[in-house]
Amino acid sequence: MIMSVLPLVLQSMPRYFPNSRISDCWGSAGDVTFYHRDGVCYYRKKPVMEFAGTPGQLEQAGIHQRALEAWRGLDHAVQLEWNVFAGDVPSKRPPYDKNARISGYNLFVSAYHGFALLGDEKVPEPAKFVDFPVFSLRFKSVEVDESGVMRLKCLVTLQDVEDFTRYRVLAKIQLARAGAGRRPGLMRNFLADENCSAKHSTVVFSIADYVCLAGEALREYQVHMRYILVDTLTGYRSRHKSKSFQISI
Repeated sequence: MIMSVLPLVLQSMPRYFPNSRISDCWGSAGDVTFYHRDGVCYYRKKPVMEFAGTPGQLEQAGIHQRALEAWRGLDHAVQLEWNVFAGDVPSKRPPYDKNARISGYNLFVSAYHGFALLGDEKVPEPAKFVDFPVFSLRFKSVEVDESGVMRLKCLVTLQDVEDFTRYRVLAKIQLARAGAGRRPGLMRNFLADENCSAKHSTVVFSIADYVCLAGEALREYQVHMRYILVDTLTGYRSRHKSKSFQISI
């Protein structure tokens, strides 16, 4: 069947005919690719893939665009103030020290995104970066209410901080079959229902339609999580930490 169809396919392919100026072609030029079959040169246009993005990607792109517009709308003196505060920000990439300086623009956009993650998108005010406290998270319990919302409860511990209530936990969560590996592309953002309240705080992540997130209804799930602290006063975010555990519902 394949051998009988192949000649018909080749007949439908545009053929390149040599001339006195160009005797043969191969490779690509613009959106046209030249190739050879059985010593004959053919050409085809490259397929154009149009993918606008998922709703979540489009939303994030919109937030970022508004952050750029907000930065361009700042007075130059305010931009310089952001540059000064950026000098005290430790890098989130190796070597994780202040030798890897970020710009005031980077700090501003990061804070803008931080407030957007908190559901309070706004133009941030220049603020000195305060080192985040040492923090950790562990699974505590899980329940599913009558409306089908999963309440994932975790215990968060903050060390050496005066105002616990300024911090809120944001987690990227993946639900999968027990024992399944981590797949970052399947993780989705979930903001804790409330800010931290003490050195040891129980925070709740409400996951509506958790079966859709996991892809199947199960009694046991593997939870993969990446979590950070968001400073609700400045919009700044900590470096992420990772956690994996199993739950039964």
